[in-house]
Formats: sequence, C-alpha cells, structure tokens
Amino acid sequence: MLFTSISFLYYFLPIVITIYFITPKKLRNMILFMASMFFYFYGEPKYIFLMLAEILIAYIGALLIDKYKKKSLLVITISIHIGLLCVFKYTNFAILNINSILGINLSLLRIALPIGISFYTFQILSYIIDVYKGKVEVQKSFLKLATYVSLFPQLIAGPIVRYETIEKELNSRKHNFENFSYGVSRFAIGLAKKVLIANMLGELCNKFIITDEKSILFYWIFAISYMLQIYFDFSAYSDMAIGLGRIFGFHFLENFNYPYISKSITEFWRRWHMSLSSWFKDYVYIPLGGNREGLKKQLRNILVVWLLTGLWHGASWNFVIWGLLFGFILIIEKVFLGKYLEKCPNFVKRIYVLFIVMISFIIFNAENMREAWENIIGLLGLNGESFINPYTIYYLKSYLVILVVAIIGATPLIKDITLKLKKIAKANRIINVLEPLCIVLILLVATAYLVDNSYNPFLYFRF
Repeated sequence: MLFTSISFLYYFLPIVITIYFITPKKLRNMILFMASMFFYFYGEPKYIFLMLAEILIAYIGALLIDKYKKKSLLVITISIHIGLLCVFKYTNFAILNINSILGINLSLLRIALPIGISFYTFQILSYIIDVYKGKVEVQKSFLKLATYVSLFPQLIAGPIVRYETIEKELNSRKHNFENFSYGVSRFAIGLAKKVLIANMLGELCNKFIITDEKSILFYWIFAISYMLQIYFDFSAYSDMAIGLGRIFGFHFLENFNYPYISKSITEFWRRWHMSLSSWFKDYVYIPLGGNREGLKKQLRNILVVWLLTGLWHGASWNFVIWGLLFGFILIIEKVFLGKYLEKCPNFVKRIYVLFIVMISFIIFNAENMREAWENIIGLLGLNGESFINPYTIYYLKSYLVILVVAIIGATPLIKDITLKLKKIAKANRIINVLEPLCIVLILLVATAYLVDNSYNPFLYFRF
C-alpha cells in the first residue's frame, strides 16, 4: 500500500487514526501493530510470516544476549538475520555470476524480494547490537518490539529508525495538537513533493528512456531530472514517514538535509539518507577500526563500507560500482582533494558535487553498465546524436516549469524565506492562517493528480 494511494489516504489512514485516538493509551501499541500488519499484508501477504519470524528471532536472541552476555549469541542472531537477507536479496545475483564465470546454467530461485526487508533487517540488527553493548535495555514485551520493527510509517522505505530513538516512546509518548498538526503538515509537504514533483519528473525520465529521438541536450535533461526525481521521491517518503510518526507520538530523526547544496561528496553523504550513512558508520566503519588504526586501514574501512552500501541498495553490479565510486571519491577527498576544494569558490565546489552525483545516479538507475555507459557518453555527444531536436524542445517546454520548481525546491531557499517572514509578527499571523489552507489545497490537488494519473511508483521500494 503506497502512502500516495487513495486507499491509504482516504480509507486506511483515517480509520487507523480514529481507532488509535479513541483507544485507551495502554492498547495503542496493539492498534499500531495490528494496523502495521494489515498494511504489510495488503502489499506483501506471503512474506508477513517472514517478518514476524525475524521479529521473534530478534526478541528471543536479545533476551538471551542480555542474560548471558555472550558474543557467540550475538554472532548467531546477527548471522540468522543477515543470512535471511542474503537468501532473498542476493542468491539469484550469486547464481547469475556463477553461471557467467563457470559457463553453467544453474536455475534461479523463484523468490521475490520482500518489501522493506533491507530496512527492517537493519533496524533489527541495530537493536540486537545495542542490547549487547548495553546502549539500550532489552525489550521484554514482544508486542513493543514488534511494533518498533513493523511500524508502518517507516516499514517499507525507511528512514532506518534505531530502537534507541523511540525506546522511551514505545512505553510512553505525548499526544497533543502541536505534534498532530506538525505531523499533518509534514505529511502534506511530503505528499506534494512526491505527487506534484517526483512523479512528473519520473514521467519526463520515462519519455527519455522510451524514445529513439534522443539528443545531447535530452541526455542532460534526463540526468538532471532523474537526480531531482530520486531526491524528491525518497525525501518525500521520509517526510511522510516523519509526519506520520509524529501524529502517533514518535519523533523520527531527519533523513535528508538539502544534500544538493553540498560543497564536497563527504558533506553530501552527511546530508543524504542520513539514517543509512550513520548506521554504516556506527555498526560497520567504527567496529572495523574507523580511523583509529592508521590511514591504510581507514581507507580499507571506507571501501568496505561503500561496497556494502552499494550492495545494500541492490543485487546488481551497477550498485556495487555505484557504491565503490563514492568510496574512492571519499578517499580521494580525504587524502588530498579536500584541501584543494577548500580553496575553491563555493559555486565550483557545488558544480563538482552535482556533476559527480549526477553521474553516480545514472549508474544507479541503469539496468546494466552498458546502459549506464551509453547515457554517460551521451552527455558528451559520443553517441552520434545531434545537440538538440524538435522532440527535445517539445518536452523541455512541457516540463520546464516543474524542472525550475524542483531545482528551487531542492535548496533551502523557500524554507529560509518562510523562517524570516515568521519573525515578522504580521507576516507570521498571515502564514498561520494560510498554512492550514495550503495543506487542504495540497491534499485536493494531490488527490486530483492521483485519480487522473497512473504513474505513481516509489523508487526505493525495490531496495
């Protein structure tokens, strides 16, 4: 069930909110758990038992780890969860590569990738590891642990919410008008970003993919559009998840912080998918030694992290290359490029970041490296196309407004202007009146688009 579906917006969510707030506080975790089970069952019925089994394994494993304090129990529990993730996500990838290397024809497994398994597996792992380290108390209530893992706002596409973030709120959380109104407003912003911007950019990208009338300019339009689409698509989901969490009294951490204004790739990854970056830092990079054991091991640790980051996103060589590309660039920045970047004007730094990110997302989006290579050299005019053609002009005119809106929206410009206006008493009063009206307008316009338009994917569902 998509957050941007009519069934979610006008049936599931209003019913869940109503039942939740008329239910006594001691039963509200049960309501959220049942709602989350229905939410997951609606989209992935056969794999709901896999998720429940993983929750049970984590529950029992954490209790044993807390009682006996043995590292072997930690290793066994982690291995089970990582093993299940690998079976469902990487087995066919491994078989394809074995077939290619050995020239044999092993049959692929007929299994689909369970929705959200990468996200909820990482949440489970962080809980188990933190229990072992003593950072959090073991959860003795199966219901509360199951609610944490399966919580529908962030279940299938993140952000990766650590147990320590909502540990106290699983036991007791505040519900008030301020939280509720903020949650609704944040959800509406995410809905607008997804439906009114990301979906339209996705349509433009699809026009490029299916046409035989490409041009050099159209390659650039596609590359920029996809870079903007994936930002608005994923950050929109995070906005909606954070907003829904706040409605139900949970404070999820931010997942994006205007990454396209970054002045280095290092800064970019402090701003993009922050929950994933911090997860790998705390549970892989630092345990490997981080930067404590000399430069060589630090560089090794960076490459390991980015190899795993690429594989986390998908079982395909383009994801591996995508991850390692960022790993090598981060190493280059750390070893020598960083000190030269500091001396460059800000606009040069930002062009450098945007160009690398644009190329990386061409690789990220491609079905294979041949497609990625064709799209990259197409930017340079090496595919034999003309610089511009009537087809390109037509679609540039058709989507120019949304491209401009997306470019502005990917910067903090609107946010900064709004905050400055709120410091002026009269302007603040006007904003307070207009804000609820804007939310209602967003819901109406987004609904109209959803009813009229069938193109409504979430890019990160495949991870």
